[in-house]
Amino acid sequence: MLQWDTREDCEVRQILDRIADKWSLLVIALLDRRSLRFTELRRMIDGISQRMLARTLRHLERDGLISRTVHPTVPPRVDYELTSLGTTLHETIRALVTWTESHQREIVEARDAYDRRAAAEQEQAEREAAERDAIARDVLAGRR
Repeated sequence: MLQWDTREDCEVRQILDRIADKWSLLVIALLDRRSLRFTELRRMIDGISQRMLARTLRHLERDGLISRTVHPTVPPRVDYELTSLGTTLHETIRALVTWTESHQREIVEARDAYDRRAAAEQEQAEREAAERDAIARDVLAGRR
């Protein structure tokens, strides 16, 4: 029996989709017990575009996980920090990161084994296809 509704419009699924994406996880992890400016977050998150960071921050703010403080300076300074709700989520994320660190070697080994199996299966499929092609050519040439 499922513990939650798996329909696309299900609230739980929508929340999980939001908080489980790679950018949200990184933002929440970086905001642990401190506030950071947009530029600091962008500099710290390798590979995120300005547009994606802005979008991620808006979504997390909308969900009540981070707060945004605009300081009336020139240029304006905007700080982001976890809300109390976001802090409780950070605890869960920390557990996930700890699990990942504890099992990363096993995951790497499983990936390597899978990649070797997939490569062997691909080679076998290519050999079988070449054999079928050779038979077809022989039949068409009248040699069989």
